[in-house]
Amino acid sequence: MKTSGGSDAAKRRAGESAAEAATDGDVVGLGTGSTAAHAIRRLGDRVDAGLDVRGVPTSFASRELAAEEGIPRLDLSEAVGPDGPGIDIAIDGADQVATGGEAGDALVSGGELIKGGGAAHAREKLVDAAADRFLVVVDPSKESPRLDRSLPIEVLPAGRTAVAAAVREAGGEPTLRRADRKDGPVVTDNGNLVLDCAFGEITDPAALSTTLSATPGVVEHGLFVGLADEVHVGTASGVRVDEV
Repeated sequence: MKTSGGSDAAKRRAGESAAEAATDGDVVGLGTGSTAAHAIRRLGDRVDAGLDVRGVPTSFASRELAAEEGIPRLDLSEAVGPDGPGIDIAIDGADQVATGGEAGDALVSGGELIKGGGAAHAREKLVDAAADRFLVVVDPSKESPRLDRSLPIEVLPAGRTAVAAAVREAGGEPTLRRADRKDGPVVTDNGNLVLDCAFGEITDPAALSTTLSATPGVVEHGLFVGLADEVHVGTASGVRVDEV
């Protein structure tokens, strides 16, 4: 269930703005989705111009794009292992960002996110949480005073029914994500299924995050709480950068 909305120009401005934060020697987490793809392409341009960085992809798609752009790559285990260099910054998009105010205002909340429209949120959260700085790239259509989009949850296939029951107990309504252009469900890069769960307005993201994380069968959910450091919002005329 990929999200739509927002102009490609605004997405490009956001992605390219965040890509400028990378410096020589950095290890950069490479997010998934249309806005993060602009950041990867800009990093590729900078690598062509002599920038020395390595990327840690969050999905098959971001790995393929990084390869096309000539960005050297590391696996997450190489980057964060005992002898790894760590991850300096991660650049990733979001399906929704809680502003705490009206869309277009500077952030007054903790910049909580919903991610998972591309079903890559489990690996994205691993990379984004490991990074010293996590830069979120969005267009204004992704901003909302509070989170209220359907929440993706990656589940073990054998745990689908049990997780769905737990989601209903927590006040949500789960729907198995179906694949486009083929019969059957979406299968993640990790071999799991995705439940898209409608909770309505999420008034306490941290509490819901804790509940879902403790549910057996849940591999990862799309609530990103307390992870973002900056939000780069591409607009019709430029980029607004909000610190979280």
